[in-house]
This record gives sequence, C-alpha cells and structure tokens, in this order.
Amino acid sequence: MNSESKLSQLANSSFTMDDFAKALEVHDYQFQKGQVVSGKVFQLDPDGAYVDIGGKSSAFLPRDEASLTAVTDLSQVLSLHEELEFLIIREQDAEGQVTLSRKQLEIRQIWERLVEMHEGGQTVQVRVTGVNKGGVTVDLLSLRGFIPRSHLAERDHLEMLKGQSLTVSFLEINPDTKKLILSQRLATRSSSFSLLELNQLVEGKITGIKPFGVFVDLDGLSALLHIKQVSQKFIDSLEKVFQIGQTIKAVIIDLDEGKGRVALSTRILENFPGEILENFDEVMASAEARANRASNKSAE
Repeated sequence: MNSESKLSQLANSSFTMDDFAKALEVHDYQFQKGQVVSGKVFQLDPDGAYVDIGGKSSAFLPRDEASLTAVTDLSQVLSLHEELEFLIIREQDAEGQVTLSRKQLEIRQIWERLVEMHEGGQTVQVRVTGVNKGGVTVDLLSLRGFIPRSHLAERDHLEMLKGQSLTVSFLEINPDTKKLILSQRLATRSSSFSLLELNQLVEGKITGIKPFGVFVDLDGLSALLHIKQVSQKFIDSLEKVFQIGQTIKAVIIDLDEGKGRVALSTRILENFPGEILENFDEVMASAEARANRASNKSAE
C-alpha cells in the first residue's frame, strides 16, 4: 500500500465528535470517590474553587473542603495554576463534575501518620478538649481522640485537665471507624521503663503486700519483689517483714516492657542468709556497695 492510500485510510478512520465524547467518558470513568488526583486550580470563587484534573468537565472544591482550618479567603490556602493533590469525595454529577477535598486528604494523611507512630511505639502530645463520665476527649493533630479514665494519671478531678497538654501512647487506632483511643498511663510506664536496666539498684515505696510478694512503686511504675527474692532464708510471712508505705532499695533482676513487668531482688544484697530480716536498715544503708559487688560477681 502506497503512502497516499495510507493517508486516505487514516482520514476515513478519523474520530468523529461522537467518538471523541465517548473517549472522554471512558477517560472520566476512572474518577471515583476516594481516589487521589492531581490538578491545578484555575478559578477562585467565594464558595469554592474550580480545578482542572484532566476530565471533560472541571472539578469543584467547596470552600469548607479547602483546608483543615476554617477558610474565609481561598487565596490564602490555594494558589492559581499550582499542581496540588485532591481527594475525590463525590463522583460525577449530571454535568460530569466531581467534588474534591483538600481537607479530607489531609485527614487521611494524618491517620496514616498516626498508624505509623502507633506501630513504632511512639508517644504523642495531645490537648484535653472535653470531659465526660468515662474519661476525657482530646485533640491530636485536629483529630478527636479519647482517653479512658482508667488510663489517666489523674482520675478524680478530670475538670482540672481541660486545656492541658498530656503525653500519651496509643491504645487503639482504626482509621476506617475513626476510632482513636489513647493512654497516659502507658506513656508514663514506657517513659519509666526507658530509665531502667538490669542489675540497677532502685528505690521505691511498698504499695501492696501479698502472700507471694511485695509490690513496689518506682516513680509510677509497679515492680514486684517476689517472696523468694527477699532473702536467702525462708520467709513464712511478708507482713512480719514489711509495711505499706515503707521505703525499700532493691536490684532489678528482670525487665519486660511488653508485659509491663519489673522483678526485684533484695536477697542478692545479703552477706549471709537472713541478713535482710535481722539488719534491714544496715542492708539498706550500704545497698549501693552491695549491689555493685553483686553485679561484679555476676560479671565474672
């Protein structure tokens, strides 16, 4: 086939206006709710902006969807002809126009960022915005979160927390259901754990005495001194040895942040079996030197 025949064939197979319109409809079919698209703002109106996203009809960005913050003048948050990303929040209407949002895109990105922080075990700062029977509501990067009363350091006077900033960890996060549950207690525990290490001598107050051991408060972190770790000598009753509120020094022998477990020992401070029972004050007074000696022995 010669070149003239080829040109004639191409001319005969050229797109008609109907074909062109159909092709555009096929092209527009990809614009679906929840899709992120790129586009350029070409017109600003008092109630919104018109955006070219490559469809047969311009897309519309309502003023209330332009930013996370309240907007009165769109030119403060949008520049003409600047390439930006948008989220489609409403599919094509009868004229083929889709509705866009920058606000919802920012919110989606914040959720993604928080999920990453949760997976990385990070803590975050939040501001208390409200109080109810179950706990407090908080603002986290413009999202609404909740801290249950049981996960607050201050559980009795919640009204005092309004307006305060708190350091929290994530308890539960679900972008699909917009669920954001946080914990101040977990963040405090995590912070306290970072200061602890094995064979470290610590000081705390006894908060509970059970048949199996003694609970010791270490700056908000609960540790356990098991009955078998109190002395090298058998003890039949811990209540004969300790009192609630008593200050005690002990050595950390086990740490498990995942389970929130800190195990203590005073038996390794003893020079002979039963010394902690007979000369408690003397063992406590020289606890640092005794702990160093025990650590050196275990390293040999």
